[in-house]
Amino acid sequence: MLDIRSRRVDIALIPQMKVGNSIKNYYELTKPKIWYLLVFTAFAASLTASLLFHISIQPLTWILVIAGTAAGSAAADTLTGYNDRDIDAIMDRTKGRPIPTGRISPRNALVFGLVLAAISLAFSWFINIWAFALMAFGLFDNIIVYSKWLKRRTQTNIILGGFSGGAPALIGYVAVTTQNIGIGIVMAGLVFLWIPTHIWSLALHVKNDYTKAGIPMLPVVSSEVKSVRVIAGTTLMMVIFSILPFLFHQFGLIYLITASIFGAIMVALSIWLMIKPSEKASWTVFKFSSPYLTALFIAFIIDALFH
Repeated sequence: MLDIRSRRVDIALIPQMKVGNSIKNYYELTKPKIWYLLVFTAFAASLTASLLFHISIQPLTWILVIAGTAAGSAAADTLTGYNDRDIDAIMDRTKGRPIPTGRISPRNALVFGLVLAAISLAFSWFINIWAFALMAFGLFDNIIVYSKWLKRRTQTNIILGGFSGGAPALIGYVAVTTQNIGIGIVMAGLVFLWIPTHIWSLALHVKNDYTKAGIPMLPVVSSEVKSVRVIAGTTLMMVIFSILPFLFHQFGLIYLITASIFGAIMVALSIWLMIKPSEKASWTVFKFSSPYLTALFIAFIIDALFH
C-alpha cells in the first residue's frame, strides 16, 4: 500500500514538475547572467539621477524601469539565441542551452522573445518617449545589427553591437530626468567601453569554440599577441574614461577612489594577460570585469547620496 500511495503522489507531481521545468527552461533561455548586470545599471542610473537632482521616483516608475529593462534585455538575449541556434549547437560553451538541446523549440523561443520585446517597448512608452526610443534602439542594435548582420561577418561586431549595452543605463537616467544628460551619456558610455574587454577576454578564453563555429571574433581572426594588446588597450580606455565624472566635477572622492582602485586592478590584470597570455589570465579578466562595472555604478549611487 505504501508503494502504491507513493506512486500516486509521484504521478500527481508530474504536471507540476513539467511546469517547473518549463519555467526554468524559458528563464535560462533569457541568459539571466547577462541581463542581471544591465538591469542593475538601469536601476543605479535612476537612483543616481534621483539623488543628484533631488527628484522623487514614483513606485510605478520603478516598476516600469526595472521590469522594462529586464524584459528588453531578456528579449534581446532570447532573440539572439534564436538567431544563433545553429552555432550554439556547435560550440561546447553553448550547446547545452534550451534551443540546441530541444528543450524549447525555435518557434516557441521566437514567440517568447517577441512577446518580451513588446512588453519592454510598452513599459518604456509609459515612462517617456526618450526611454521608448532608447529601448527600440537597443533592441534593434543587439538583435539585428549585432546578431543578424555583423556577428558572423566582422570582428567589429561587438563594437558596433555594443551600443545596446549602454541603453539600459541611459533609459534609467532619462526615466528620472533629462537634466545634465551628459551624466547619463557617460554612464552609458562606460558600459559601451566595458563590453569589448568583457567579451574579447571571454572570446580569447574560448577561442576554439568560436573558431569551430566560424565566428570572426577578435581572437579568432587576429594573433594572440595582437588580441591581448587590443584587450589591454580597450581596458585602459575604459579606465581613463571612468575618471571623467570626477574631472568634470559631477562626482566626488568616493567615486574617484572606487574608480581608481578597481580601474588599477583591471589594468593590472590586462597587463598580466598581455605579458603572459593564458586561459587563466583571460578568464580572470573576464570574471573581474563584471564586479568592476558593478562597483562603479554602486559608487555612482553612494557619491550622489553625499553630493
